[in-house]
Amino acid sequence: MIHGYNPPKRFLPYLSWTEIVDLPDKENTVIVLPTGATEQHGPHLPCAVDTLICAGVVGHALAKLPEHIPAFAMAPITYGKSEEHLHFPGTMTLKGETLLATMNEIGESVYRAGFRKLLIVNGHGGQPQVMEMAARELRLRHGDFIVVPSFTWKMPNVAGQFLSETEKKLAMHAGHAETAIVLALAPETVHMDKAVANYPPVFPSTLLSTDGRPACAWSARDFGPSGIIGDPTEATAEQGHLILDSLAISWAQAIEELHHLQWAPRVEATWERTHFDGFIQQDKP
Repeated sequence: MIHGYNPPKRFLPYLSWTEIVDLPDKENTVIVLPTGATEQHGPHLPCAVDTLICAGVVGHALAKLPEHIPAFAMAPITYGKSEEHLHFPGTMTLKGETLLATMNEIGESVYRAGFRKLLIVNGHGGQPQVMEMAARELRLRHGDFIVVPSFTWKMPNVAGQFLSETEKKLAMHAGHAETAIVLALAPETVHMDKAVANYPPVFPSTLLSTDGRPACAWSARDFGPSGIIGDPTEATAEQGHLILDSLAISWAQAIEELHHLQWAPRVEATWERTHFDGFIQQDKP
């Protein structure tokens, strides 16, 4: 069934429209939108990695959420802005403007249904700017809409305890942490016999890059033919389960905080033309 990792009772598409109409306190109900991508992740991982991880983390977080906290997941967005991987078969990419329009139109639908809190859990590192732009545009149109764009890995988690210092500094794609969590979520899709280590060269300017990661624009093929940017070879399912559980705990807490959050109701304004052909703002409550 399409609810994936989510508890069925917390999967918004499983509700009828009349059930959605009758939901209590929709203004403080948190709607969670996992936003992933379909793009190459080396020869050892499936192209669905970013979608698997964000959807899996959201589902496990909702399973840990206290019963009295109203929150629902939407079906994940499975295609993203993945041009940096387009040279590898299996990568399905949208243009930035297409993804931005998609996010805005989904956000409008959430708002039109009566919800006022939308959490975007983005799993793809190539598109956070699009999520931020969509959130800002939705906020500008609707002053009572709280839209939070975030990143799956932003929450506190234990991944760092399993990573080498080089991995922490230079890994960016299909490395240790991603491989471990996919081993936990969908082990049948992982082929560890094909995993190889591959790091980008250290960026030669310490002013432009303090940690050695590329400061310039890049595509995955700049770093070799495997599509891997990191070292997945030491990843295990046991590590993945621990990482997944730590992320789920943190995200459950974040969802609960967003439910309780009351933040900056916007003051609407009217504008009047002045005698010098300018405008003055007159705030109204």
